[in-house]
Amino acid sequence: MTAQLERVEPAVVRRPEAPAPARPRRRLGVSPTVVVLALVTVVSAFPLYFMLVMASRPNGDITSVPPPLTPGGELWTNLERVLSNADVGFGRAVLNSLLVSGVATVCVVLFSCLAGFAFAKLRFVGRQPLLGFVLLTMMVPVQLGLIPLYMLMTKLHLVGTLPAVTLPFVVSGFGVFLMRQFVVQAVPDELLEAARLDGASILQTFWYVVLPVLRPAAAVLALLTFMERWNDFLWPYLVLDLDHPTVQTALSRLAGGYYTDQALVMAGTLLGVLPLLAVFLLFGRQIVGGIMEGGIKS
Repeated sequence: MTAQLERVEPAVVRRPEAPAPARPRRRLGVSPTVVVLALVTVVSAFPLYFMLVMASRPNGDITSVPPPLTPGGELWTNLERVLSNADVGFGRAVLNSLLVSGVATVCVVLFSCLAGFAFAKLRFVGRQPLLGFVLLTMMVPVQLGLIPLYMLMTKLHLVGTLPAVTLPFVVSGFGVFLMRQFVVQAVPDELLEAARLDGASILQTFWYVVLPVLRPAAAVLALLTFMERWNDFLWPYLVLDLDHPTVQTALSRLAGGYYTDQALVMAGTLLGVLPLLAVFLLFGRQIVGGIMEGGIKS
């Protein structure tokens, strides 16, 4: 009798299906962070908006109580009055401020990058004392140096000219310190050693290796320097004559005299703020992106 073995198929064990993950419920409310940021934005932007309102109103509306909160129809008239005022020369003042701020910004960024690289990566006699002297200049108020600086400009026969407000500010102790700290964190010694082994000189290493890494910090330094020079009032007021005004000295002349034309002053202030707003709108995203890129590299 032959026994036949019956082939038994293995039982298929099926695992119970896992329940589908629950979809997160969408919150209908607004995050408190968004509310706080919105309030901060409104509070920060309100002075600019109120300046626009005052620049578009006649003097009678500006001095009214309560003041108006909506723009009027006198904006272009007030702007034309500012630009056509021959005694102030506001258009020439804007060009002078652009020239002074631009030259000072380029020089500060270039010299700060060079000095920061030297203090961070080069070894030379007197490096630490020189760095301490640079830091010491940051602790001295600018007002203490006005008299000797004015005497120096007088001996150089620069009083009343634009170089008098440009040359004293082509180097910045803060800029040197900022770039030095950035070089220490963002530029490793191995990168410089590799460039040296490839036969690059010190200047070639700085230009092709170090400077591209410094772009984020250089952009921030350029923005801060441009704003500082554009908003400077005291030194240009002391050394410039009426034929070479800057924006801030021109605004002081608009507000001077026995009667202050508030609409004229607000329109001039609006013209003086527009270049700074343009810089922020055009380069703000690149500057922030450069800072993030530099932070990731470091």
